[in-house]
Amino acid sequence: MCRWTLFPISGILALILVASPDGIPAQSGNFEISQNGHAVGTATFRFAATKDGYDSISLVKVAMEGLDYALSKDEQLNSANQLQHAMLNAAVNGQAVSVVASPDSAQFLLNISANGRSSTTRLAAHPGAVLLADFDAGALETLLALAVNQNNRDLWAILPKNAGSIEPVRLATYPDQQGTLDGKPIVAHHLVATIAGADTQLFSGPENQLLQAELPQPGFALVRKGFVLKPADKPIVPLDGGDSATPAAP
Repeated sequence: MCRWTLFPISGILALILVASPDGIPAQSGNFEISQNGHAVGTATFRFAATKDGYDSISLVKVAMEGLDYALSKDEQLNSANQLQHAMLNAAVNGQAVSVVASPDSAQFLLNISANGRSSTTRLAAHPGAVLLADFDAGALETLLALAVNQNNRDLWAILPKNAGSIEPVRLATYPDQQGTLDGKPIVAHHLVATIAGADTQLFSGPENQLLQAELPQPGFALVRKGFVLKPADKPIVPLDGGDSATPAAP
């Protein structure tokens, strides 16, 4: 996950809610962004089924002292949740960037425009890669889906920051915790994703839906609206001893 320094991106797209084809209901999530327990913004995502896979839209808005951040991401995934194309636009404290990402043969093409300058970066292509922007709940939801498909292995994060990079994702599985969703008890599966040396605590529900993410940015968390995590009764250690597979660097 990106560190506290945010990548700047320009503009924000309107989210248009439409029915999914073939009567398949769209999957969505609404999250509060907090710092040290105080609400500072919101994050939403929506996945809609298509004939080839899924359309995914993510929106983020943070407004706090020192940070005015708005992001939108529109991407297409295949039926295995693998990235086919993505476009990001956002604004961070008045600075602007746009990012277009797509596979290109054996590489992944990242076109970044910022402050009147454009660059193209070619990254090693990996089918288990997710485009991961700051505070993007939709990207973390996609990562959870890819983890199930790939047994927590060969996962990668494309970080649209500076010239762009791709980093291996190391997942460690921890014992389940308990919580409530809209007042009803729910089991929260616990994973820790290590990306570029930074840890993100992930909690997901029985249907693999993202419930909460404790981010590497100091004190920041994403919490699904209506979810409350019960504190653990004792220290938690990884079920696999922290030895989840780490892919070789590209």
